[in-house]
Amino acid sequence: MAATAPATTTIQLASPNGPVTRTVLQAPLRDALPSEIPIIDVADLVDENSTIEARKAVAARIGEAAVNTGFFYIVNHGVPLDVTDASNHAAREFFRQDADVKSRATTIKDGFPNGYRGRETQAVNPTEGLDLREGFTLRYDPRWDPNVTDVDATPEHVRRWFGYEEDAFANTTNKPEFGKALKAHFQAGMKLARTMLHGFALSLDLPEDAFDKKSEYPGAGLAVNYYPPIPGGTAVAEPSDPSGRVSIGSHTDFQFFTILWQDDAGGLQILNREGQWIRAQPIPGTFIVNIADFMQRITNDRYLSTVHRAQNWSDRERVSIPFFWGFGFHESCGVLETCLSQGEKPKYEEINCGEWVRMRLNNMASGSSNK
Repeated sequence: MAATAPATTTIQLASPNGPVTRTVLQAPLRDALPSEIPIIDVADLVDENSTIEARKAVAARIGEAAVNTGFFYIVNHGVPLDVTDASNHAAREFFRQDADVKSRATTIKDGFPNGYRGRETQAVNPTEGLDLREGFTLRYDPRWDPNVTDVDATPEHVRRWFGYEEDAFANTTNKPEFGKALKAHFQAGMKLARTMLHGFALSLDLPEDAFDKKSEYPGAGLAVNYYPPIPGGTAVAEPSDPSGRVSIGSHTDFQFFTILWQDDAGGLQILNREGQWIRAQPIPGTFIVNIADFMQRITNDRYLSTVHRAQNWSDRERVSIPFFWGFGFHESCGVLETCLSQGEKPKYEEINCGEWVRMRLNNMASGSSNK
């Protein structure tokens, strides 16, 4: 007798080509297996004195994870615990304020949101309703970048893509540690991202510095997400309808990769290759790295930009801090030759990175690629 096929449902996602659907198993959430989200020691990438053979060995593990699920933990990453402890503490102090105080820190610059976003004002996936979260967003500021020695010498064609504020923390001065801690986290994220960029280049059979020029003025950003508990959740059980409410809806990230710090409340879920939601549980001292859409594109779909979401079913607040990394918005890139087998053709044309991000933001907001 044939086995009964598992029950499934579908979710809808924004994409560059319009809305797409994914089939999802109606199976209970479970923790990710080590084979699904491996822990990768990146000490040899961080160590400037390591051998190229040692760095290539780390890169090989990164490549395996990028092909398999597009998610992996990293340890021995070089970011001091004091940095993430400070940003976590400062975030909680900021978000626990009254709404009218926080709302003073909301700005929009050239279509890119900066600063504070209030609760239930965002919908990463409009088909799943409003996100039950608050946030604070920062854009790349060359004045914070130790690799930029003369900001005034930045070429105009680069400068026109910048979306930072003159003073990102002008309206948070009542919490002075907030700006100090987030700037330190942002700078640590830049240093780590440039290290990981070398690992990704090696994983794709390219020279370590292959992506350096395109990331001289990166399309980078940081978000602090603050998730109150979803009503009805408890610390030990989940509601009977696990898709009934989202802290942040199902989506993929836009750019090259994301480096995520998360607290110990849990709630991050990824959709594995079989179509089952699995938990990416917090592991102290780690970051989670995930592949984003632009990397999937230029690898000709070799590396996987995986759907993920968050649901805070704990009985307490949750903080996560994703650091987004991409090529400079003034740069363009097509499919990499090392990602093409003999006789294989590129699936995608070369595209400007800034236009790519704006298109994806419009897709997310409208659910259509025509806006």
